[in-house]
Amino acid sequence: MKKAIYQLEPLSCPSCIKKIETTLTKTEGIESVKVMFNSSKVKAQFDESKIQAGKIQETIQKLGYPVLSSILS
Repeated sequence: MKKAIYQLEPLSCPSCIKKIETTLTKTEGIESVKVMFNSSKVKAQFDESKIQAGKIQETIQKLGYPVLSSILS
């Protein structure tokens, strides 16, 4: 299992959290997603054999949230 943290621009509303978490949770290969509103970060745990970190970042950006940086572990 791989972990990634994506730093977003400041989130403006709690519904942003639900939108990101719901979309990513339904994505194949993603085990867990947690959006931290105050720090504007998305933590994702995923199966690298099913999805790549870049694809997760692309999905977040398609939802309308620019990713400023990402950290993989």
